This record gives sequence, structure tokens and C-alpha cells, in this order.
Amino acid sequence: MSPSHDLVPLPCTAPALPVDRARAIPIAQSRPVYRLHEVEKRLDKLPPREHETLRSTYERMLEKGPDRFQVKPGGLPAMEHLYEELPNFHEVLDDLRRQLALCQDSRDALEITPMLLLGPPGVGKTHFAREVAQLLGTGLGFVSMSSLTAGWVLSGASSQWKGARPGKVFETLVDGAYANPVMVVDEIDKARGEHAYDPLGALYSLLEIDTAQAFTDEFAEVAIDASQVVWVATANDDRAIPEPILNRVNVFEVRMPDADAARSIARRLYASIRSAHDWGRRFDPEPSEAVLARVGELAPREMRRAWMTAFGNARLARRAAIEIADLPAAGVRRGPIGFMQ
Repeated sequence: MSPSHDLVPLPCTAPALPVDRARAIPIAQSRPVYRLHEVEKRLDKLPPREHETLRSTYERMLEKGPDRFQVKPGGLPAMEHLYEELPNFHEVLDDLRRQLALCQDSRDALEITPMLLLGPPGVGKTHFAREVAQLLGTGLGFVSMSSLTAGWVLSGASSQWKGARPGKVFETLVDGAYANPVMVVDEIDKARGEHAYDPLGALYSLLEIDTAQAFTDEFAEVAIDASQVVWVATANDDRAIPEPILNRVNVFEVRMPDADAARSIARRLYASIRSAHDWGRRFDPEPSEAVLARVGELAPREMRRAWMTAFGNARLARRAAIEIADLPAAGVRRGPIGFMQ
């Protein structure tokens, strides 16, 4: 691939953030993620009136062009809000902060070592990945391995097969605006293939910068530069993950927050939901300590649903204060901290 072009600041089109949520304006350079002449060559070889899906894919690639934004924060971004919102992710955030510091005040591109977030369901792993994309000012690709059985979800399927289509990596880079999006491989330990197709096989090359520079999607058969993708995988149990994958990532064990941290998360979620809705003004600025303690017993993923249920029940009762009785009744409390079976 051609070298990246000059760094330029991206215009900030998002709403202004409060001071504690501020982040550096991202700096972007243009980076080609495929070669136009390879696409043109493939398109010219297609027989007339055949492979229309593949033809439209090539035409879309030519129309969009190969250049994408390769972004990084303009400086070391403020991360205090993430440390407060995600108290059980401090180790991961520390590592991310170190890697961000390396490219600060330099012309070097951002390099983030692929990471595996290992922890129980509902602990906030996927939410963390979305926050990373927002922090970096880049795009986000997402694939849930638990809901798919096809072995070609990441690498695409040959156009010779009926119903074939490009893989998620190709789609995110070609159809997106960024050369370095965050790619979330959710519940990687639940990946199931079909027959001889390994859904994780493509990761062996994608997680290595040298081989990812010329990753070939099996549908388009055009080399794609996926070397700048920021990989975030999540799992509940590392025993189901192949050793070659584990050797290519930084593994972080993320546990449920302790009682104090859980109450802090619950309090911030209450304030966030209340301030995000016009109806929030009808409710007290702070919930009671008893209600906070009860919500703090839930997994972070369940807290938002619990608050929404409680807000609705309190409104039906024409109360400004949420009571314990407003919370979901049963079957929603989190389990013990341990997550390995």
C-alpha cells in the first residue's frame, strides 16, 4: 500500500462535551486500504451479466476510492471519565493510556496491541470497546461470534458460493470512513464453524501487522490493508480460544466491580439517564442510598434496564423519588464475582 499522506486535524462535528468528557480533536492522515488497479483488473475479468453482486462490490470500491482516514487523538486525551465510569477496567485503561502516550506529539501512527477482555457476562466489555472508538475518534465494526455459525464471517465467502458476501473486515474498511476502526469480536470463545471452516482462522493473519497489510477477503479477492485496525475481542472463558489467538493479544481479566465501585456506576447511570431525557426533571437529582445499594447488586449491563424500569414505575405512581419497589423484582441480581466454570 502507498504511504500515508500528511496529518490534518479533523473538524469536530459532534456536540460540545462537558469539560470532564472532553477529548483531543483527532488528527487524521489519508491512508489507502486497497489498490485501485487491482480492483479494475478484477472487474475487467468478470464475464458479462454474471456475478452481479461481485460486480457491484468492485464498482462501489472504484466509486469510493481507496483512501480512508487514519486517525489518532491530537494529544493525550482526557480519560478521567472512563476511569470513573469503568472502575473495573483500570488495568486496560492504563495500558491504553501508555500506548496513546507513545504517539503523542509525533508523526507516528497510533498502534494499539490487540486486546482480549476476559470476564463474566454483563461486566461492560462491549461498552468499553465502544468507548475506545469514541475516545480515538474512529469508527466501529462489530461482530458477535455467538450468533453466527459461518466460518467466513470475518474473511468473506468465495463468490462461487450461493449467497456469498464479503466478510466483516472488508465491509468495515471498504464501506467505512476509517483505515483504523475499532473492530469488536464479541464472545470470541463461542465461535462455531461449519465443517472445515474455522471462523477464527482469519484472525491468525489479521492480528499480525505484517500479514494484515495484505489481507485478502475471499469474496472480493482484492488485498485489503487491515494493519491499522484496533482489535478488541471479548470472552467469558479463554479455554475455548485457540492458543495462537491468545499469543497474539494482550489478555485482561475484567471482574465485576466491588460494592463501592458498583454504587458509583449506578449513581452515574442514574444521573446520565435523568439528564438525557426531558422527563428526567420530574425526578430527584439523586436516588437514595438504599436504592443505589440495590441497583449496585446488578451487573453493569443490567443497571440501565433496572433504572428505566424504576423511572417508569415511579412516574406511574406520580413520585419524584425512586423506591426499591420500583426496581425489577426477581432474577436480575448479579452472580458471584468468579466467572470461570
